[in-house]
Amino acid sequence: MKTIGKILAALLLAPLAALAAEPAAAIHETFDAKFDASRFLTPLPNKNTEVRDGVLWTRGSSGGKYPPMVYLPVRGQDLAISFRYRHRGAGGWLWFFVDGDDGHGSTDHMLRVKLLRAGVQLEVDGHTLDPKHPQLQTNRPPDPVSHTYRLNEFLPLRKLDLAANDWHTVKLVFTGENVCITLDDTRWTTKLQRAGFNAAKRKLLWMQNGGAEGIELDDIHVTPVSK
Repeated sequence: MKTIGKILAALLLAPLAALAAEPAAAIHETFDAKFDASRFLTPLPNKNTEVRDGVLWTRGSSGGKYPPMVYLPVRGQDLAISFRYRHRGAGGWLWFFVDGDDGHGSTDHMLRVKLLRAGVQLEVDGHTLDPKHPQLQTNRPPDPVSHTYRLNEFLPLRKLDLAANDWHTVKLVFTGENVCITLDDTRWTTKLQRAGFNAAKRKLLWMQNGGAEGIELDDIHVTPVSK
């Protein structure tokens, strides 16, 4: 029985291993006349999101537990990811997620960049098989595929005045276990090293709480990084 279990586990992990070995795919989306909605996992347009005036515009409430979201699949391990965003109304926030392999055969959040009006806060999402880990996210059951528990590491808020509705550029460069994150090139930058960052990236997610006026996204770049 143990042998059969090992074979089944190997078969389940094989597709993920094959994907991890695939070369990184480059993406450059400017939401111009050649915009291809099929590139996104989120059906576009929808009741909250559409392409308007050369940008991706998301507004309003999803009607569910979370604000409106936009998903973009990606492929690769060492990647440079960047995009521009701006608010059109007062208040609100944008959370940017990078999802990737959890190290045990499934995919989940890896890093969250919380772009608030008062600054930037980072959250690292790790994974463990230990149900008593001190950083355990207690309100989430184990992953049904990998049986891992999600860990939450909240870094301190970096205070910045982002109240004005200006365009901002966010960039993340993943190389091995390291990531360098910048806002507007030199306005703010930080570097993190975590073992979980050295995994294949699978999906980007923009969770947008922009009210009736909404949030605009533009100029999404995803490019492979050479070590």
